[in-house]
Amino acid sequence: IGGLILVCLSLSLLFFLMVGWRPRGFPPGPTPLPLIGNLLQLDPKTPLKDLHKLAQRYGPVFSLYIGTTPAVVLTGQQALREALVSKAVEFTGRPNNIMMSHMTGGKGVILADVGPSWREHRRFALSTLRNFGLGKRSMEQRILEELTHVCALLEKSAGGSIDPQHLFHHAASNIICSIIFGSRFDYDDVYFQTLISMMEEINKLAIGPWAMLYDIAPVLRVLPLPFRKVFRNYQLLREHVQTVITQHKHTHTHTPAPRDLIDCYLQEIHKRAGDGSSFDDSHMESLLLDLFVAGTDTTSNTLRSACLYLMTHTHIQERCHQEIDSVLGSRECVSFDDRHSMPYVQAVLHESQRVADVVPLSVFHTTTAHTQLHGYSIPKGTMVIPNLSSALSEEGQWKSPLEFNPHNFLNEHGEFFKPDAFLPFSAGSRVCLGESLARMELFLILVTLLRRFQLVWPEEEGVPDYELIFGATQSPKPYRMGVRIRNHTGI
Repeated sequence: IGGLILVCLSLSLLFFLMVGWRPRGFPPGPTPLPLIGNLLQLDPKTPLKDLHKLAQRYGPVFSLYIGTTPAVVLTGQQALREALVSKAVEFTGRPNNIMMSHMTGGKGVILADVGPSWREHRRFALSTLRNFGLGKRSMEQRILEELTHVCALLEKSAGGSIDPQHLFHHAASNIICSIIFGSRFDYDDVYFQTLISMMEEINKLAIGPWAMLYDIAPVLRVLPLPFRKVFRNYQLLREHVQTVITQHKHTHTHTPAPRDLIDCYLQEIHKRAGDGSSFDDSHMESLLLDLFVAGTDTTSNTLRSACLYLMTHTHIQERCHQEIDSVLGSRECVSFDDRHSMPYVQAVLHESQRVADVVPLSVFHTTTAHTQLHGYSIPKGTMVIPNLSSALSEEGQWKSPLEFNPHNFLNEHGEFFKPDAFLPFSAGSRVCLGESLARMELFLILVTLLRRFQLVWPEEEGVPDYELIFGATQSPKPYRMGVRIRNHTGI
């Protein structure tokens, strides 16, 4: 009996300590349970709805516990911009004790903590992408060349339907592959399809219940549980990158015209030899994987959302057709500069990004110093969760926050504009470094497809389901896309 009483007292004390763990001035939040924190209050399939309810109760800046780790959740564009832009220096860190940071070893640019290595590699990546034509005609040609393969497959499906999921994944992945590896894959390449599937699995498991279990119960990490698949997949992707790097080393020459990002990195290693630089094979592998994975899933899922809504909102698709035909005239190929003459298409694209809500919780941050936010005190090292999804559907920020409506991005004169709450790429010093490439891809791909094809919702698909599948990157549920060749005549 004495032992039982001691256990009960110990559990009561632990619970008391858990309840009282919030430091003085820390954002309010729900009462956590011992060891598991507030995880039971978040449905793993629809956590965004639960976070919305908590924000309604506790305000735009609140806290919850992931196991025994306190985290601050930022809700709405005002709180997000105050932290990520106005106080970017204090909110630039990355956590180093979660599954994703262990997977990457804290290297690369996406999950690397703030420091000299992160700054050097982010600067290098941005500079190299620009040198390979980001925002220029040469990058347009790279994207349009890949689109010839997409259009060929769609033409074969004309009069029928096609599953667009892997089509868009393959296209987006090949575009980034051409930049970083200097080569592309055939769409029916089984090895390529396997790489894509592994990336998809990583993004689905990376922020789900198994990842949470990994984070809160280190003792379970040695067991053969589903989170081990994330590490296996990542290692297999890494081995692919290592193979490509080895091939490049055998053929690389220090010429002024590097073939791809790997050549540029090898030149950078040579240039920095002996100066204690962080540029080495391990960091190169992580950077390439960051770009490879991030450049595939997000663009593909946005395109799938766009096509889903265009098929089921035929009047919007028809208006896009009219604007595209009017601007392009007899030209078959679109240019990125044409976006300035296509306000409605631009609005449709941005509305597609808004409803696609591809990276709903961004990538978790940490505070690099003790700071204040919305009147609350947040200690150094606190995990921060930017709820980007909350801004993309925030009441008062959008004309139609819960509907697909291109007029969310059009003013009273029909001109395109971007509201402050449009934050699909995050903001501040951690803004997605592939934003410019993604914007160019989305515009060129969608306009090219709509120029040549009519997208039709197949009758056999029944009632369209717009519900998203939650993950580190969200995606529409699988569907088939009807394809018809357009007989456009231009002007």
